[in-house]
Amino acid sequence: MIAWICLAATIGLYAAVRRLHQRFPRAWLSPLIVVPLVLMLGLWLAHIPYALYASRAHWLGWLLGPATVAFAIPIHEQRETIKRHWLPLVVGVIVGMGVAVVSSVALARFFDLPATLERSLAVRSISTPFALIAAPEIGGTADLAAVFVVLTGVTGAVLGQVILAFLPVRSPIARGALFGAGAHAAGTATAHSRAREEGVIASLTMVIAGVMIVFVAPFLAPLL
Repeated sequence: MIAWICLAATIGLYAAVRRLHQRFPRAWLSPLIVVPLVLMLGLWLAHIPYALYASRAHWLGWLLGPATVAFAIPIHEQRETIKRHWLPLVVGVIVGMGVAVVSSVALARFFDLPATLERSLAVRSISTPFALIAAPEIGGTADLAAVFVVLTGVTGAVLGQVILAFLPVRSPIARGALFGAGAHAAGTATAHSRAREEGVIASLTMVIAGVMIVFVAPFLAPLL
C-alpha cells in the first residue's frame, strides 16, 4: 500500500511542479530538480526504503524506452530540415560524444576513481535506455550508469538554458543539438518545451549519440 501511495505521490508531484514551472519558467523550478529533491526528502523523513519505493515506481523508468522511440514521430515530420543539416549534425554528435567520453574517463582517472565508476561514467552523456546497454559492454554497471545519466541530464538541461541566455546562439538547429547531445532525454524535453524545431533536432542528436555509443562500446572497452 505504501509503495502505491509513493507512486501516486510521484506522479501527482510531477504534474503539480510542471504546472508551476509553466507559470513561472525559472530554471530552479524545473520538475527535473524539484521533484527528485522533494521525493528524497519525503522518503527520508518517512523512513521509507528506496527498495520499497522502487517496487512500484520502477515502471516509470521503463517508460523511458517507449518515450525514446516516440521521438521518431517529430523526427519524421521534420525530415526535410534534417536532410538539409545532416552533415553538421552527425559531425557535431561524433565530436560531442568523443569529448564526453574522453573527459569523463580523464576526470575519473585524475581523481583515482575505481574502474567500475570510471567505465560507468563514460556513458553518462547518452540517454538511459542506451546507457543501460552500453555500460556493461565496457565494464561498467547499469545501475551506476543510470545514476550518472540522470545527474548529467538534469544538470545539462538546467545549465543549458542558463548558458543559452548569455551566448549569442540563435539557430534552433544549434540550440537543439546542444540539448540533445549534452543532456539527452532531459535536454530533449527542455528543447521541446522551448520550440518544436529545437526539440526535433535535440531528439535526433540524442538518438544518434545513443546508437553510436552502443555500437562502438565493444571496441571501446579494450581502450579503457
